[in-house]
Amino acid sequence: MPDPNGFLRYDRRLPDRRPVPVRISDWREVYPPAGEELIREQATRCMDCGIPFCHDGCPLGNRIPDWNDLVRTGSWESAVETLHATNNFPEFTGRLCPAPCEAACVLGLGGQQPVTIKQVEVEIANAAVDRDLLTPRPAPAPTGRRVAVVGSGPAGLAAAQQLARAGHAVTVFERDEAIGGLLRFGIPDFKLEKEHIDRRLAQMSAEGVQFRTGVEVGVDVTARQLRAEYDAVLLACGALAGRDTPATPGRALRGVHQAMAHLVAANKAVAAADGGQAPTAVLTDGTPIDAAGKHVVIIGGGDTGADCLGVAHRQGAAGVHQLDLYPEPPHGRDAARDPWPTWPWVLRSYPAHEEGGERVFAAAVQEFVDDGTGQVRAVRIAEVTVEKREGQRIVTPVPGSERELPADLVLLAIGFEGTEQQPLLEQFGVTRNARGAVDARPDWQTGVDGVFVAGDMHRGASLIVWAIAEGRAAAAAIHTHLGGHGRLPALVDPASQPLAAR
Repeated sequence: MPDPNGFLRYDRRLPDRRPVPVRISDWREVYPPAGEELIREQATRCMDCGIPFCHDGCPLGNRIPDWNDLVRTGSWESAVETLHATNNFPEFTGRLCPAPCEAACVLGLGGQQPVTIKQVEVEIANAAVDRDLLTPRPAPAPTGRRVAVVGSGPAGLAAAQQLARAGHAVTVFERDEAIGGLLRFGIPDFKLEKEHIDRRLAQMSAEGVQFRTGVEVGVDVTARQLRAEYDAVLLACGALAGRDTPATPGRALRGVHQAMAHLVAANKAVAAADGGQAPTAVLTDGTPIDAAGKHVVIIGGGDTGADCLGVAHRQGAAGVHQLDLYPEPPHGRDAARDPWPTWPWVLRSYPAHEEGGERVFAAAVQEFVDDGTGQVRAVRIAEVTVEKREGQRIVTPVPGSERELPADLVLLAIGFEGTEQQPLLEQFGVTRNARGAVDARPDWQTGVDGVFVAGDMHRGASLIVWAIAEGRAAAAAIHTHLGGHGRLPALVDPASQPLAAR
């Protein structure tokens, strides 16, 4: 039985972040591990509700009250097993997911602070490492069937592990020089140190998964070759086509870049440093994209923008402004707009905001200003109002509100337009829909038999928990398609959507 008074005896509490002056001097994770006493106290706040709405907030179907109570009672080995029953990579989700499960916690209905589900998850994942519980689970016998997974982000890796454990021979193809997709190259180390990825890859290799890096499907190997050599193909290439603003005057100036280009260059520089001083971040053509000593303007107020903010601090930016098109959100849930247990529109401050910089709300760039040599020197912004008319977003500048912000480096973090247009799509005979994503039939197959799709490539840019959930579900569909024995778990289907008010 849970402790029915736990949430009354203990307040919500997280481990203290590393001090700002210390953490911006390196690339280590912001949060140190929580002590066992703290995490057991926080797990005790879980009421094991009769109807645990946290389950509905998470597409993975994580058995949150179960592993909370196991942590409360110190049953760490069982907690590790229970957590991994629904989630292949809790060390990733616990660090990167914004935790819609916490927004759906029943404590929020009564005006209390939700259980620190995400932190408990991280500590269970840490316990799995500390107690040497991440042992490989190879299949007892091979099925003789072969599957190619294209893309090594969380969706592709989750599907690959599920299929390998079912006995299929799985090969993961990745066009970059290392496995991990955006986990490797898009997420800064201060959110996810790459040793966590490497540890999982070692486990998966021991389970029989083969990894081929530096191979672009559609260029280095054709779709025809994959169809000939494998019994099924899963496309899990992500949604990396960054949204742009080509009509804004001055967009072509030097120093104006997509945010993901900045994050990838920074991650590669940190990897090259191998724990030492990171070299200057550069693009593949050698163009510097480092924030050191520069005035930086980040356009976009979401997760990607916050990642760029944290990177800019660590690179030694002279100053940073982060622009958000919308007005400052409220600090608490507006029940009329976002009733519990849906994901609320509230002001979200990340550790990077604590480290410095200025947030500017209800503002939009009117022009990137040239210094006379083709290099950006400033952005001209204006206050704006935003409204929806017949499904269209109407942005209206406020007369007389224009001003300039100094800018030597401008980063566009304004979202993604779906999966990239790339040779493999045409070769497989797969097309993108109006959202830039690839549609799936109810069995996760594209319009081409034997070719499946999952993750952001299907859903559009979304949360890591959705990527893993879709990877697991697609793996289950592939297993059935190949005539595999029994059924693999699948909690979502291609039409599944996040919890929302109707």
